[in-house]
Amino acid sequence: MRAQFAKRLLNHVLLLCLLLSFAGKVYAQSNEVLGEVELTGATNVEKTSGVWVDGQYLGYLKELKGSKKILLLPGQHEIAVRQDGYHEFTQTITVRPGEKQIISVKMVRDPSFRMPSVVSEIKLAVTPDRAAVFVDGQFVGHVGEFGGVGKSLLIAPGHRKITVSLPGYQSFSTEVDLAPNQKFQIKTDLMKESTVQPSSPARQQ
Repeated sequence: MRAQFAKRLLNHVLLLCLLLSFAGKVYAQSNEVLGEVELTGATNVEKTSGVWVDGQYLGYLKELKGSKKILLLPGQHEIAVRQDGYHEFTQTITVRPGEKQIISVKMVRDPSFRMPSVVSEIKLAVTPDRAAVFVDGQFVGHVGEFGGVGKSLLIAPGHRKITVSLPGYQSFSTEVDLAPNQKFQIKTDLMKESTVQPSSPARQQ
């Protein structure tokens, strides 16, 4: 009986090894088909800028490495990098199977951009803190830049629509009417797209 059990266990182990070996080969083949794109930036402006590929937000530049590195199917793709107060950086690239491209991103300040003389202050406490933040449809940064000690989002008073978005999660949106010098807090957890998100109102201070 013990010998039969040992034999069955050995067969299961061998089967598991075969399956893992097969999965590893499939993964390696899929990586050989894809091409990698690495974005680099010299300053914190570039490193905290948001990255879009073919219109899809991926994250901010300095986090797109390791497990979050950019892997794309062969062919043409459009890279866009955005930062509030700077001109958009765009580049069309051709991705080839198994090849890695390094793109140096340089953000140029928009001379027409002016901070309002009177502002309202919004603090964000949102999970995940890598999510993109939009004000009236314009990308202004990621959550991590606008939460914690000494960090907040300064915007012009008035009626504003705030949206927080990240691939794989349900977007959060709220509309607020801000008075000059008013402080406001938005606190919520983004929910995975497969789950239902309960209402999570913004909080006023």
